[in-house]
Amino acid sequence: MTLGVLAVLGMAFTMFAGFWTDWLWYRSVNYSSVFTTTLWTKIGLFFVFGLLMALAVGFNIWLAHRLRPPLSAMSMEQQSLDRYRMGIAPYKKWLLFGITALVGLIAGASASGQWRTWLMWVNGVPFGQKDPQFHLDVSFYAFDLPWYRFLLGFGFAAAILSLIAAALTHYLYGGLRVTSPGARATAAATGHLSVLLGIFVALKAVAYWLDRYGLAVKSSDFKATDNWTGLRYVDANAYLPAKTILFCIAVICALLFFATLWRRTWQLPVIGFGLMVLSAILIGGLYPAIVQKFQVQPNEQAKEAPYVAKNLKATREAYGIDDAQVTEYSGTSKTEDKTQLRDDVDATASIRVLDPNIVSPTFQQLQQMRKYYAFPNNLDVDRYSVNGEDQDTVIGLRELNLAGVDKQNWINNHFRYTHGYGVVAAKGTTADSEGRPAFTESDLPSQGVLGKYQQRIYYGEKTTTYSIVGGPQKEIDYSDDDGEKTTSYTGKSGVNLSNPVNRAAYAVAFGEPQILYSGAIGEGSRILYNRTPKERVEAVAPWLTIDGDAYPAVVGDKIQWIVDAYTTTNGYPYASRTTLGDTTADSLTATNNNRAVVAQQNQVNYIRNSVKATVDAYTGEVKLYQWDTQDPVLKTWMKAFPGTVEKKSAISADLMAHLRYPQDLFKVQRELLTRYHVKDATTFLSGSEVWQVPNDPTNQSGDAVPPYYLSMKMPDQTAQAFSLTTTFTPNGRDNLSAFMSVDSEAGTPGYGKIRVLKLPTSTTVDGPKQVQSQFNSEQDIAESIRLLKGGDSEVEYGNLLTVPLDGGLLYVEPVYVRGGGLKYPLLRKVLVTYGGNTAFEDTLDEALNKVFGAEATTPTPPDDGDTTTPPPTSTNPTVQEALKDAQEAFAAGQEALKKPDWEAYAKAQKELEAALQRAQEAQAEADKSGSGGSSGDKATSSPSPTASPRASGKPSSSPSPSSSPSG
Repeated sequence: MTLGVLAVLGMAFTMFAGFWTDWLWYRSVNYSSVFTTTLWTKIGLFFVFGLLMALAVGFNIWLAHRLRPPLSAMSMEQQSLDRYRMGIAPYKKWLLFGITALVGLIAGASASGQWRTWLMWVNGVPFGQKDPQFHLDVSFYAFDLPWYRFLLGFGFAAAILSLIAAALTHYLYGGLRVTSPGARATAAATGHLSVLLGIFVALKAVAYWLDRYGLAVKSSDFKATDNWTGLRYVDANAYLPAKTILFCIAVICALLFFATLWRRTWQLPVIGFGLMVLSAILIGGLYPAIVQKFQVQPNEQAKEAPYVAKNLKATREAYGIDDAQVTEYSGTSKTEDKTQLRDDVDATASIRVLDPNIVSPTFQQLQQMRKYYAFPNNLDVDRYSVNGEDQDTVIGLRELNLAGVDKQNWINNHFRYTHGYGVVAAKGTTADSEGRPAFTESDLPSQGVLGKYQQRIYYGEKTTTYSIVGGPQKEIDYSDDDGEKTTSYTGKSGVNLSNPVNRAAYAVAFGEPQILYSGAIGEGSRILYNRTPKERVEAVAPWLTIDGDAYPAVVGDKIQWIVDAYTTTNGYPYASRTTLGDTTADSLTATNNNRAVVAQQNQVNYIRNSVKATVDAYTGEVKLYQWDTQDPVLKTWMKAFPGTVEKKSAISADLMAHLRYPQDLFKVQRELLTRYHVKDATTFLSGSEVWQVPNDPTNQSGDAVPPYYLSMKMPDQTAQAFSLTTTFTPNGRDNLSAFMSVDSEAGTPGYGKIRVLKLPTSTTVDGPKQVQSQFNSEQDIAESIRLLKGGDSEVEYGNLLTVPLDGGLLYVEPVYVRGGGLKYPLLRKVLVTYGGNTAFEDTLDEALNKVFGAEATTPTPPDDGDTTTPPPTSTNPTVQEALKDAQEAFAAGQEALKKPDWEAYAKAQKELEAALQRAQEAQAEADKSGSGGSSGDKATSSPSPTASPRASGKPSSSPSPSSSPSG
């Protein structure tokens, strides 16, 4: 008994621990109202529907028992059941209670899972739009119909379970007979069961009536598109009247069943039920098939066109593509002035040659600093003001990587190594003379153009385990030349572990008994968990669908993770459905699960980027901002969870500067636009203008090309805007059919404007795959790539960017080389093609000059990636001699790269590093003795941190030459 009691107490405390830790976490992030609203809604639904089901089943068992015939009237068949009746007689009440409790628990648990459906029904806000068939507000289909269907399903379950329970009780007590001669049922049993059958048939009548409205949101296979939603000709002219007729028949049939209370005969109800079944087969199945075969198929386009037009309109509205601007684009330039074309390139786009999906290993090698730091596999693109101008920037955070901790133990993993440190950023449009990123923010602690901000990163995409901070155990902060620095967390995030009940609850919840008794936990200790940005936003707003790519930004004096979130529904009438996981998949999500959208298999037919969320990288604070102020789905959830979403006006100017159009929404919209760019029903039905998203030509994955962020201007724009871009090809072919961009500059009037440049079908313009094939097949380029692959080197193709330029299309692709002893890719070449001319040169400027046969009249100033003022030259002769040697070694290394001769390159790199080391030591000695010129000379002996980054505290492997080609 003692063991049993202890086991029960252990199970109870385990359940309590889960509940208590959840409550503590929600309270710690100031979203306790989300926890309580969700909890009380689930509890309410559980008890209400559990009780209703228990009462329904229990009442019918009790009624059947009460209506049992006297024992003297029982047949021989029933007398054989005496031993069963005798066996359960002493336990009748307990058995009744047990059965009703079981069905009540099951029904209550099922109902509690419908908390979202209930909250949307109770708080539903009108859309202000009506469906074209029944002229009901869209909110009826999005909020009301799902709840009515749940109620109907619950009613069916209650009726069937009650019928089964009543029938078994009647049989056990003699009200029903199977093998005995004479009447098969007593009058009381007949009346009871007939009423239950009548209720079931009445519910079927309600189902037929709701099915009429369900046709507006019904998915079906249609040759024009997958996941077609809404009524077609056969639905409006066959299924809809059939459902109405079946509703009437079901009502009559239900009345016949109820009439057995007086007639005490099954004859009429059975006839009525048979008629209903026959009608369902003939009217609900055969008649629509005849209409489809003999009316629709002979003249399908004419019959279906009005319904296709409704689907086109609804789908474009539901996905926010109804305002997409589709314009004709020739695809070929008519400008003969090559110098003008060359100048137009710089005005049209800030072409990004630093591919954020390739250079993460380069960031890792040059800026990791310690093994317990790491960068994400895919970096992010943002824009920052550099020297007063907006600059496309590739950015990543130096996050904690516990796999790099030398001594793996509980204290190290959860107390000492708790956070990452600093931002690393580089210009997106250039690289230094060695092909490395031109860093604008680098080193440890990070320094550069981003100013002062809290650099500690306690919350990030790689932070997937819990940490205990703020107590007696000090944390490793970072290491520099002076040794290891320690810190103690001062934020208010996390849950306080000073309370022994909290410690015990977390010890059970995390399965870690040391939390309960460890001396490393004391006054002020706080436990941090749920630390990835997506986890935190999804937890505080479980009614949102989270974008697959959270990205960091320095906002004021903080690092903020920015998370895009969506409101969705699958109840928008006539709008075709899409599966989010399939639609948002591309060549990046195939290799990076962090980029996959959360609700992977959710089918939706309405989506809005209604919320912009932020997560503070230090405090973990989560804020939700209303972004789409017109979205009725968001308004509904804001009514359900008041106070959780802040108004759009609360977004600061600093934060607004870093908000952008989300990738997953863009990918959903581009997939829909492959078919829904046309507005004419006849063209849509013919399928003659169906597009497809091309596969990524830079790899062999066979997955869709990802969209790319790029500052550029479309033909109707007067200035460059930060944009998200993609291309389309005709269905089944590789030539280009369209180019799509969306203005991603948040806070501007043009934000969210979708522009599609449609190329003529009469001419053929090369698509991405054809351009890549052209690159690979051109003899000179192929030979150069073969040389770059010499030894153990690998060539990696960067993002193939497409830019509309003066009627034509400019393609640019950076080429990286990884090898020759290097573990990270460096930008070595740039491929450019325009109007049939192709170039493969060391820099973007050189490639553009070759393609256009002209140089820009306003050349870009030389740029080696340094964003700071060049320091004065040292007057110390030893330093000057060492720098001269370094310059010679650098030149030798560049010559070796051109051949390429990796052995000579490695030798030159060693000589270069040795020369820089001599220069640094000589300058340091000169500074100590008071010689060597001004204090600025020290900066000369070791390159600027933003120009030539240092790895692991060592000097850079190259100097910063005074002039180098623009990347």
